[in-house]
Amino acid sequence: MYYRILVFALLLFAYGCKEKGCELPDEIAEVAVDVNIERLEKPFFSAESKQDIAQFLSQNNLFAAKYLQRNQYPSDSLLLNPLYALSQNEALDTLYQEATQTFGDMGEERQKLETAFKVIKYHYPEFEVPEVKTFVTGLGSMGADLFVSDSLIVFGLDYFIGEGATYRPQAYDYILQRYKRENMVPSAMLLLSNRFNKTNFADRTLLAEMINVGKAYYFVKSAMPCVADSAIIGFTGQQIADVNYNEGRVWAHFIEKSLLYEKSPVVLNRYIGERPNVPEIDAKAPGRVGAWVGWQIVKKYMERHPEVTLPELMAETDASKIFNESKYRPERR
Repeated sequence: MYYRILVFALLLFAYGCKEKGCELPDEIAEVAVDVNIERLEKPFFSAESKQDIAQFLSQNNLFAAKYLQRNQYPSDSLLLNPLYALSQNEALDTLYQEATQTFGDMGEERQKLETAFKVIKYHYPEFEVPEVKTFVTGLGSMGADLFVSDSLIVFGLDYFIGEGATYRPQAYDYILQRYKRENMVPSAMLLLSNRFNKTNFADRTLLAEMINVGKAYYFVKSAMPCVADSAIIGFTGQQIADVNYNEGRVWAHFIEKSLLYEKSPVVLNRYIGERPNVPEIDAKAPGRVGAWVGWQIVKKYMERHPEVTLPELMAETDASKIFNESKYRPERR
C-alpha cells in the first residue's frame, strides 16, 4: 500500500494552516458589513405556553417562513403543537444547554462571518448581508443543520456541538466527524457559494464536476483565508496531509484509468460523492477525493492567472479551459 504519510508532512501541514498573509488586504478589511447573530433558541426555550410560541413565530416571520416552512402547514396550530412540545422536551433542553456552553457568545463565528461577508461584498458590491440566526432543532425534529438563502442563514447548533454532546446526529462516522464547531461557518459559506458558481449543465463529465466543486471550495477559501483547508472540505487534518503528500499518485489514478471525461453517474459518485473512502485509489483515500483534486486544479489555474478575479472565476463555465490553462500535472513521489 503506497498511501504513506510522514510525521514531518503532518507537522508541516499543521504549521501551514496558519498561512502567512492570510489576513485581509486593507481594501477588503475596510468594507463595511454589519453582522449580528440572533440566538433564537433562547426565547424559544423560555416559552411557557403555546401562546408564547405563537408570539415567537410572529416576532420571527422570516425564520418561520423560510426555516420552519410555516407556509407548508395548513394552519398555525399544526406547527405550534410540535414546536411547543419541542420547547418542553427535557432531552432537547440538554442539547440547548450544551450548545450554549459550547458556543458561548459566538464571537468566533461572528468574526468568521464578518471576514467572509467583507470578501464577498468587496467582489460583489450588490451582495446584501443576510440575517444570521441560530436554533436548537432536536437534531432535525424541527429544522435542518444549516439553512442558507439570499436573506437568511440559520445554524442548527445542536448538530455542531461535537463529540462531547449527549446526543449526536444520526450519520455515518465519516460524515459525523464533519459535524463540529470549526466546520460550521465554512459549510454555510459553501452553500452560499452556489449563488455565484455558474456551471455548464450540458457538461456532465467527471472533470467538469470536479472543477465545479473545486470552484466552490476556492470561493470559501477566498472568503475565509485563515481557515484550515480541512475545515472547508471536511477532511480530517490527517486526510489533508495524506492527499497532499500523495497528490501525484492520486492524479495518476485519474489519468491511467482515463476517468476525466467519464459521464457515468456511478463513476462520478465514486470520486466526488459521499463515501468513507475510495478503495479504487487506496483504502486511505478519503471519499470526495475527486472534489479535492478539482480544488487543486482551480488553485493552479488562479496561480497562473492572477489577473482573473474571483467573480470571473465563478462565472467561468468552461471546465476544460480551467483545466488546460492550469497546467495541473502533479508528480508522483
